Parts: sequence; C-alpha cells; structure tokens
Amino acid sequence: HLHRASLLLPALEAALANFSAGAAGGVVQPVRTVLPVPRHGGYLGVMPAYSAADDALTTKLVTFYEHLKDSSVPSHQATVLLFDPSNGTLKAVLDGSVITAKRTAAVSAIATKLLMPAFAEVLCILGAGVQAYSHYDIFTELFTFKEVRIWNRTQEKALKFARSVGGAVRVCSSAQEAVTGADVIVTVTMATSPILFGDWVKPGAHINAVGASRPDWRELDDELMKNSVLFVDSREAALTESGDVILSGAEIFAELGEVLKGTKPALPEKTTVFKSLGMAVEDTVAAKFVYDAWSAGN
Repeated sequence: HLHRASLLLPALEAALANFSAGAAGGVVQPVRTVLPVPRHGGYLGVMPAYSAADDALTTKLVTFYEHLKDSSVPSHQATVLLFDPSNGTLKAVLDGSVITAKRTAAVSAIATKLLMPAFAEVLCILGAGVQAYSHYDIFTELFTFKEVRIWNRTQEKALKFARSVGGAVRVCSSAQEAVTGADVIVTVTMATSPILFGDWVKPGAHINAVGASRPDWRELDDELMKNSVLFVDSREAALTESGDVILSGAEIFAELGEVLKGTKPALPEKTTVFKSLGMAVEDTVAAKFVYDAWSAGN
C-alpha cells in the first residue's frame, strides 16, 4: 500500500503544517524518548502522536544500533501500533521499517520541492542503505535529474545499489567527488562525525540531512551548517536530538511546516539544509494511510 510514497505527500504536508501551527493544528506529540542499551550499543525510541485532523493515534517503537557486526540485520527496525482514538483499542500492528523509510523520503521530497534550485540537474546520495533506496525512488519519480551519483563508505554497497535501481547511477569513489557540482544532496549515512563539508558544496545547492539522529552525531561540518539557511521538521527536536544543529550552533530559520503554511519563505536561491529527524505524526498519517487503503481493499 506504500509502493508509491508520493501518494503520502498531501497528508504529510498537512501534518507538517498542522504541527507548526501549535495547539491550533491539533497535533499532540512529545519529543521522542530514547532509551540507551549500553551493553549492546543500541537505542530504543518511543514515538507517540495524535493528529486531530486525521483522528489518528499511534506510537512507533524503533530500535537503532550503530555498528552491527552482523550486517544482515538492519541498523533501524520499527513497529507502529495504530489505536482507535475513541476507545483506545489496538486496531493494527504495522511494519514501521517500511513506513519510516517511505515517510522520511516523502518529507525530504517535500523539502526539496520547496527549497531546491530552479535548475536542478544533479542528485547526489551519500549512503547506500534502506533510506538511499526510498529517497532514490521518490526523487526520481517526482523530479527530473540528468545525473544521479552515489557514494558509500563500503563501495561494494554503492555498486549493489547502482545495479539494483531502475536508472543509471554513477558510483563515486569519494564523497567529495559525489558532491562536487551537485544541486541536490541527500545524506543518509550512519556517520557520527562529518562526511559532508561546506567547501565542497555548490552555492545554492539543497541538502537533505537525514542521518545523525543523536545529539553527539554529525554528518555536516560547521561551515556548511553556519553558511546555509537551516530548515527543520521540529525546532524542539532539532535542539534536543541533532548533533549537526546543537554542536554547530547554527541558527534555525524555519520549520518546514511554517514554509508550507506560508508564514516563512522558502529561499530556494540560497544554499539550504533541511535537517530531518522524523516526527511521530509523520508515522501517524502514514500508518493511517496504509490502514485505510488495506481496509478499503478488504
């Protein structure tokens, strides 16, 4: 039911705008609770949300493990529980990993639609995991790029990515090679220190920074963070969870929802960064979308 993540765009745009409208938007969502699992180097995140506009109530349980020796296990695994908001009954248990991959890429696509330069020809993806595939799918569906490049720490995974997706992808031997001259850059890595540097980035480029979801992890260096216009999904979450934002001291210009509501400008002519941490309400609207599509089919 989520084969085409682009079908989620209207619901996600509404949810982002409602979130940024505060109490009037009817989104109730705390910053995620993250429980460390020190013995094994992992984390358990709990992400509840209610959306009044959708009358939908969910919680996502997500585990993420930084450096797994057994690479057959994904770094992130998730489950979404969908409840009946009128009486609290559990209605469905959904694969949160698929929902997370698709809704994250869809929100990056919304940011890109608003913030990318007018003539964007080159897409660059840093990382070759689950999020690289979901971003590639929706970005090549919605936008027309003349060239797509990929770089991954292990080149073997980048080559596998290039072989398995539909279109032509250039595998680059360094992150700098991949990024140089790119108009839209997506960082979907497990990096804990910067892998993308400001002096590589073409002026006016748009960056979707999706990895580095802990306060001490980075993907982008200080120069890039401070010399770009910074957009986030949630100010509160970015100032609590994003090492790129916290450690650089970069100033947040706007939430994506404020741009969608028209209370803040998009500024596509500037170099822009969208720091995506992912919000529980995004899981809520995606889970409801999947459940409603499944119910209609049954």
